[in-house]
Amino acid sequence: MPPPTPPFDKFTWARVDRATPPKRAAGDRLQDFSEIYSDFDEATVQAQAARCIQCPEPLCRQSCPLSNRIPEWLELAAQGRFMEAAEVSRSTSNMPELCSRVCPQEKLCEGSCILNSRSDPVSIGAVERFINEYAFLHGGFDVEVEPSNGRRVAVIGSGPGGLACADELNRLGYAVTVFEAQMIPGGLLVNGIPAFKLDKSLVQRRIDLLVRRGVEFKLGVRVGWDLSLDDVRRNHEAVFVGVGAQRPKPLDVPGAGLRGVHEALSFLVQKNVKSPLIEGDPIEVEGRRVVVLGGGDTAMDCLRTALRGGAEDVVCLYRRDLANMPGSRKEYANALEEGARFQFLTNPTEVVGDANGRVVGVRCVRMELGEPDGTGRRKPRPVVGSECLEPADLVLVAYGFDPVPFPEGSEFARIALDAWGGLKTDRNQMTSLAGVFAGGDSVRGPSLVVHAVRDGRLAAAGIHRYLTETKAAAVLG
Repeated sequence: MPPPTPPFDKFTWARVDRATPPKRAAGDRLQDFSEIYSDFDEATVQAQAARCIQCPEPLCRQSCPLSNRIPEWLELAAQGRFMEAAEVSRSTSNMPELCSRVCPQEKLCEGSCILNSRSDPVSIGAVERFINEYAFLHGGFDVEVEPSNGRRVAVIGSGPGGLACADELNRLGYAVTVFEAQMIPGGLLVNGIPAFKLDKSLVQRRIDLLVRRGVEFKLGVRVGWDLSLDDVRRNHEAVFVGVGAQRPKPLDVPGAGLRGVHEALSFLVQKNVKSPLIEGDPIEVEGRRVVVLGGGDTAMDCLRTALRGGAEDVVCLYRRDLANMPGSRKEYANALEEGARFQFLTNPTEVVGDANGRVVGVRCVRMELGEPDGTGRRKPRPVVGSECLEPADLVLVAYGFDPVPFPEGSEFARIALDAWGGLKTDRNQMTSLAGVFAGGDSVRGPSLVVHAVRDGRLAAAGIHRYLTETKAAAVLG
């Protein structure tokens, strides 16, 4: 049945069921790394956008880290004014076509939609994706170079925070140079998020747009190692640090050093990126039994990547239950469809090896949930006498990440850190070093792409304010 057509009204939500974007069959999508979702057609977008009731105090916008003007661009999309809708969308987001693919909308905008109390939420993410792809297809993205203000700023790291900061500064007339340690820009958008969730050409398209507007990228340069922070500061009036947090949290059980135990990010980077700077022997999963430890989005990515690599069996061990699992429910459902197994309330106690030092299994204990911990989550505790063994040829550890330490004696050591080891910043995202700003995972810890984008935007505004005030003070002095 074709989707309803205009005119729409404030009761459209009651007449039009929520739709989700077309999704490839699990058997088909396991054959490649292509994106599994496709776009709505125009009529479906209009009907889905028209389900928004235009709340006077929209909870969707309040729950969006970027405060995206969601009801405004939904109303325009419902009217078929897709170019205008995209323009409103990108007024608060530097990469809406990417965030619409990787944001956990069910925990943010869609999870807060007022329709959840009566029906299903508006398909906000799918509409956001459509209107921005429509704008790219119809030449709606401005590549005009802004007049120079004569000032230079450096951005260290080309992940979402760095790209957002560079974009904002470029629009203010700054000459921006982005330093990236890898030979391929994009940070975790490229080397951490699998292509079946975010096609790499879309990230490159966004970077190409910045290059055409005058942003310079210097690749294969590790600031703090190959080039000192002081050298960067001498040639730039301000610096934004967006290096992420990519040091894996360790697996602290006997047998963690056996052959066949690998960190999740090492595995994902190998499968995502072809780069001469990627270290380590190939991690092959074909025909093997793969155990993934952890319950976040990185664990979901490992499960689904291993299945595409031809693993014989793929199982996730997580010490809490599904309700407490931090990973996206959409990604969990996709992993189930594709053949992953989940063992909840299961905690590894030992990695078991053979006489040659290779993994043959993971010894586990079943868990139960006790009293809430300091974060409000119920703390898991072992069930006496519930030990079991999960056969495995390969173990991928997805327990999260900590900041990567800079070399001893590096100028970065002068930046104050918090208890977690992240860079401390003020409300303008400036660190304890004047003129050095920071954001994203290197400040807040592993978090969402949209949080890094927000930090990059805030830092750009802080840099502009700082340099404007510095210049004004110099003139007055």
